[in-house]
Amino acid sequence: MITIEFCITALIVVLIPGTGVIYTVTTGISSGWRGAIAAAAGCTAGIIPHLTASILGLSAILHMSAMAFQVIKVIGAAYLLFLAWSMWRDNEELIFESDNRSRGFVKIATRGILINILNPKLTIFFLTFLPLFVSADAKSPALQLSVLSGVFMIMTLAVFIIYGFLANGVRGYVISSPGMMKYIKRSFAVVIGFFGVKLAFAER
Repeated sequence: MITIEFCITALIVVLIPGTGVIYTVTTGISSGWRGAIAAAAGCTAGIIPHLTASILGLSAILHMSAMAFQVIKVIGAAYLLFLAWSMWRDNEELIFESDNRSRGFVKIATRGILINILNPKLTIFFLTFLPLFVSADAKSPALQLSVLSGVFMIMTLAVFIIYGFLANGVRGYVISSPGMMKYIKRSFAVVIGFFGVKLAFAER
């Protein structure tokens, strides 16, 4: 059911830097390894609706409905641009005190969820990606798709956490230099803004 081809392909897909990776790396640098885990968990949770939609075939409806696709795409692009603008304006270190740390981590995870859940392209991607690895003689294609989705999510979470931990590893060097921290945040803001613009004008 789980082939080497699927694992290699899925790993390559997960490793490719996207908005989730950029967000997790930024959080790892600014908020430490706990924040990176929260960001990774949020980004991973954000793909659940897309995987579920692909398994249930709802993505076919989304693909046929130009209006629904455009509405979700515009909302997703607007959120990415808002996130980029917030990151650009943020000149403070995102270090949470003990009394509001849990609330801060929830906010980090929520942002990660929204980053992925508001991208309708993911639904179309999983609709075309997952069926490639379903056996033609599978007795329960839905079950096989569910297993593949679960493996993909585990790989996503693991890779994102690794990205976050690597970012946390250089945190001490970066955080001691306010100028460098500001430069990194604004660089990532530009990248996230680029993804937002690309999503807004991308063809279906």
